[in-house]
Amino acid sequence: MKKKKTEFNFQKFLHSKYGSFIAIVLNLSIIFGIGFIYTNQTEQIEAQETLSKIGSRGDEVRRIQNKLKSLGFFNGTVDGIYGAKTQSAVKRYQRSVGITADGIAGPKTLLYLGLGSSSGGSTGGYSSSDVYLLAKVIAAEARGESYTGQVAVGAVVLNRVDSSSFPDTVSGVIYQAGAFSAVRDSNWSVAPDATSRKAAQDAINGWDPSGGALYYYNPAKTSNQWIRTRPVITTIGRHVFCR
Repeated sequence: MKKKKTEFNFQKFLHSKYGSFIAIVLNLSIIFGIGFIYTNQTEQIEAQETLSKIGSRGDEVRRIQNKLKSLGFFNGTVDGIYGAKTQSAVKRYQRSVGITADGIAGPKTLLYLGLGSSSGGSTGGYSSSDVYLLAKVIAAEARGESYTGQVAVGAVVLNRVDSSSFPDTVSGVIYQAGAFSAVRDSNWSVAPDATSRKAAQDAINGWDPSGGALYYYNPAKTSNQWIRTRPVITTIGRHVFCR
């Protein structure tokens, strides 16, 4: 006896109780799966955009507090807790260096504090010889200064490059007559070390501890009375930075 051929009817199965159940399970899996992926991506993006703020805790907050304390902006306890005092200190620091005072220690604020990472690959349009020359003047002009003070010297050079009152190249600024006494110093022939190279890179990356200064001087050494008349922006170590 010949058996009757049975064909599978997908539409009929889909509308059956078994098909409906499977469809519901699949839909829920897709919905929750997408929701899980979206939530994770959102959390990752937020974590990248905002580093430390009110409520944050940990070693990074402790580093921020220590740095602000050393700069005179924070007088609270270094406890690794980002509270109101830390937020206020961050705002005061942000205002002092001319960046948005939102009280959040994001990438730019950390860079200004010297706690961010230097991307060694970016030269901001400057040539490798410009970076080397900038590191060289930092090493010569800021010997014995803190790392922040070294970056500030590099920033002054770059501020001059951007100013219409000075030459528009790094070499032009550095070798301008009477601009930097270090170019006539016996140490000028010494190659810059790793620290001064990193300071040059941080200055190129946008960190300007000088607050936009075009000049700096050591009050204990300068005999130039004109420089002392310039509006003071900040003092870092033995250098006074001014407009």
